[in-house]
Amino acid sequence: MAEGKQSQQMRSFVEVAAGSHFPIQNLPFGVFRRRSSPEQPPRPAVAIGDLVLDLAAVSDAGLFDGPLLSNSPCFRQETLNMFLGMGRPAWKEARATLQKILSADEPVLRDNEALKKKCLVPMSVVDMLLPITVGDYTDFFCSVHHARNCGFIFRGPQTPVNPNWFHLPIGYHGRASSVIVSGTDIVRPKGQGHPAGDSQPYFGPSKKLDFELEMAAIVGPGNELGKPININDAEEHIFGLMIMNDWSARDIQAWETIPLGPFLGKSFSTTVSPWIVTMDALKPFTCDAPKQEPEPLPYLAEKNHVNYDIPLEVWIKPKEQSEPSMVAKSNFKHLYWTLTQQLAHHTVNGCNLRPGDMFATGTLSGPEPESLGCLLELTWNGQKEISVGNLTRKFLEDGDEVILTACCKGEGYNVGFGTCTGKVLPALP
Repeated sequence: MAEGKQSQQMRSFVEVAAGSHFPIQNLPFGVFRRRSSPEQPPRPAVAIGDLVLDLAAVSDAGLFDGPLLSNSPCFRQETLNMFLGMGRPAWKEARATLQKILSADEPVLRDNEALKKKCLVPMSVVDMLLPITVGDYTDFFCSVHHARNCGFIFRGPQTPVNPNWFHLPIGYHGRASSVIVSGTDIVRPKGQGHPAGDSQPYFGPSKKLDFELEMAAIVGPGNELGKPININDAEEHIFGLMIMNDWSARDIQAWETIPLGPFLGKSFSTTVSPWIVTMDALKPFTCDAPKQEPEPLPYLAEKNHVNYDIPLEVWIKPKEQSEPSMVAKSNFKHLYWTLTQQLAHHTVNGCNLRPGDMFATGTLSGPEPESLGCLLELTWNGQKEISVGNLTRKFLEDGDEVILTACCKGEGYNVGFGTCTGKVLPALP
């Protein structure tokens, strides 16, 4: 039976609303803490409907009975890093076990009220935490539409995209310490901006605070220092994806970027969604990646050149309004350099990756005007305004809440990521 058909027919005994991001076909991984027990250590979980399935409780009940997980302490950790490091065979074993025990025709959990109460916890009574310890974070620049628009804005129409961009995935080393989980407030950063005329550089709160619609890939098993990962093995090292908002202070960034690249304009906060959707769950949504011209060098030429059809949305809720308004709508499939190309390029010089490392796509802009993934592009660096409900914006204002969401549409089910949110607070005095 085809995988898509199996996914369509799979059903859980847990009641899952029709529009839910988290049916049995998804089962994304996260880490939670019960709000009533803040002294208790965090616990790994998967999402099912509007519940979290406590993987430590599942493990304690002996339900992980496969050869790789039966005696493993990986789900008794406070993060997912140990599990990530175990690799795809363990990930597949976990997914198969969880889909089995949650299925409508499997009694082991369905008919055991005490165990069900122990294992299944309403999302409404838990806090979701950052699910991994992020050792290193790399930010790529892999949407040709974003690269071209930024080039037009900052360099003009002569060479909007530098020639090297079409030969390698451009990236820079980000700041892992300021990667935060969805729902964490964002304090408006301070920094220097371009001087006006002959005056000193501006210093103060950023006047051009922006969101960036990105996705972040989470690394599973790493590689030894000095040993690159072959492009055709790269998918074995990628566990899953999260939604990311890589907040940007455009005025700080513009003044500091030459000659070494972004620094304080980016390092103040990077928000990720709490759930990691596995590449196995995303497999039914693979699609052809864009044709690359010129052809990539041999170390980037892959046999399976694919992207994923993941619709993405950006909403803004100003403090004056009770409801958010959509400001952008894009899709992961527009990515020029694929996840596997990014990972292979990252390691080609021998750089070692480790479980829990994170690498992001860069802003996921598409070709249409409504598919631009940041305010820099939507307002053309503040030259025009966009509508947000009955208000307008050039850049983010204090009190604005930014909500990113992503959801794949299957036949009769969704594979979604939930939301990635953050509210802008005023700069510190």
